[in-house]
Amino acid sequence: MSQRQILQVFEQYQKARTQFVQTVADLAARPQNTETLQNAGVMSLLRPLLLDAVPTIQQTAALALGRLANYNDDLAEAVVKGDILPQLVYSLAEQNRFYKKAAAFVLRAVAKHSPELAQAVVDCGALDALVISLEEFDPGVKEAAAWAISYIARHNAQLSQAVVDAGVVPLLVLCIQEPEIALKRVAASALSDIAKHSPELAQTVVDTGAIAHLAQMILNPDAKLKRQVFSALSQIAKHSVDVAEMVVEAEIFPAALVCLKDPDEYVRKNVATLIREITKHNPELSQIIVNVGGVAAVIDYLGDSKGNVRLPGIMMLGYVATHSENLAMAVIVSKGVPQLAICLEEEQEDHIKAATAWAFGQIGRHTPEHAKAVAVANVFPKLLNLYLDTESAEDLQVKAKKALKSILQKCTYLPALEPLLYEAPSNILKHVICQFSKVLPHDSKARRLFVTSGGLKKVQEIKAEPGSAIQEYINAINNCYPEEIVRFLHIYMKNNQYNINIFLNQSAFIML
Repeated sequence: MSQRQILQVFEQYQKARTQFVQTVADLAARPQNTETLQNAGVMSLLRPLLLDAVPTIQQTAALALGRLANYNDDLAEAVVKGDILPQLVYSLAEQNRFYKKAAAFVLRAVAKHSPELAQAVVDCGALDALVISLEEFDPGVKEAAAWAISYIARHNAQLSQAVVDAGVVPLLVLCIQEPEIALKRVAASALSDIAKHSPELAQTVVDTGAIAHLAQMILNPDAKLKRQVFSALSQIAKHSVDVAEMVVEAEIFPAALVCLKDPDEYVRKNVATLIREITKHNPELSQIIVNVGGVAAVIDYLGDSKGNVRLPGIMMLGYVATHSENLAMAVIVSKGVPQLAICLEEEQEDHIKAATAWAFGQIGRHTPEHAKAVAVANVFPKLLNLYLDTESAEDLQVKAKKALKSILQKCTYLPALEPLLYEAPSNILKHVICQFSKVLPHDSKARRLFVTSGGLKKVQEIKAEPGSAIQEYINAINNCYPEEIVRFLHIYMKNNQYNINIFLNQSAFIML
């Protein structure tokens, strides 16, 4: 065979390998082909091509493996069991930038599915290779490495700590200072995934100066970057008062409030989440948010949002109101109660209703004035219905019941209480009767209205155990009236002849 023929054979072999690996990569891009490719044993065929002499074939083989592993955890596990990861890690430090991006993609695709697969990526020494990639000049290589690191760190604190121990965090902070928007996004996302697991991990991110650099990007025009920036800040701020104060001290407010009106709903949600995580810690941080207009801005945000996007805003109002009477009044003054009532009416998901019920409880539990603000919004019947509805989730029933009780114990606005005399079960009714027993002895107008409305008659109909708390409350109410009025009610009720007009002509009522 001549030299020319030999060269032709090699050329044909190279073309065949190139065509094969390119075809597999194209097929792997479509999910409907993945099972067939797996059954055909494509993993074992791609593995030796990772070490092919032709760089293009190496890169395309890695791309095909990444697409397959990205599809589901079975294929990702096949990559692990096929001993493909060590080859990728070895080549990651040796090959060109195109291969490095493809190899990092495979590591990311494997790591994303579960903590176990992510641990397999760590165990093969990938973190050291990814750290080296973060130091590359090419921003695309840095981005691919940061993305893989993010997918490893997001699963749990142990994996996140392994990422930190590899020395990743300072390099990620450098990445968010690079000019490339895509690199900034992925680096911010990775910092968020590291910080979310524990106070110690969040402190590690803080200690590298990440907050200041993140804060500089809150008004960047790129929506996807802002999503990640606010996510990272909220994951940092949630852990403790100290780190939350550091986020506030980065002077992101009131500028961040502008983003509550951002066209991107994920930006809006992440801003609301950040504000929630700050306000939950203590009254001082909540007061700072109130002072910069945060409560009014969140209430407007609730009016412009629907569904789960509302949830962090609802919880933020509840956290603010929890801390003190004054802060709860700030929510009321800003028209927070009517907006929460709209949320309770409009939302279908039980967990959102439960959060709204909880927020009402935090607002109304402080004083009679706070309770009245909730009562006049006609919230009591809604909370009662949610509590009594057998189709409500258990958590929703618990929160509606708890909110109703805590507000009722402060409420002295009788027009809102009286309908509950006819609808509330005994465990709620006793709180209603208790409030009447407190108010009626000191308010003659209320005593007369209570009779004309039929409220006093309804009280006589309540069957209470002698010596029980509710019986004591009923006795206290009856003692507010002349004995003949109560006796008259009992006689007419016994004979089923209650007539309000006859009753109003009784001398005892006229003298009341």
